[in-house]
Amino acid sequence: MLILTRKIDEAIRLGDDIRIVLVQIKGGQVRLGIECPSHVRVLREELYEAVRQENLNAVSSDPKHLAHLPRPKKPPVKPTE
Repeated sequence: MLILTRKIDEAIRLGDDIRIVLVQIKGGQVRLGIECPSHVRVLREELYEAVRQENLNAVSSDPKHLAHLPRPKKPPVKPTE
């Protein structure tokens, strides 16, 4: 792990297009500003872990638990001319 020291309004660069700025220090918290392209997904770690766990749960669902779900309706058949 790389550990850096920054003061307020100082930044860290990740590659050419991601910039992380130390915005505020208050009590035991820091505020970070993150500038990055819109296609880069930025999540707090606890949210990332919750989403990851939900995805794992969905993939490993027992098919027996899905039996009560309604079956999809067949699309209507178009009459032929």
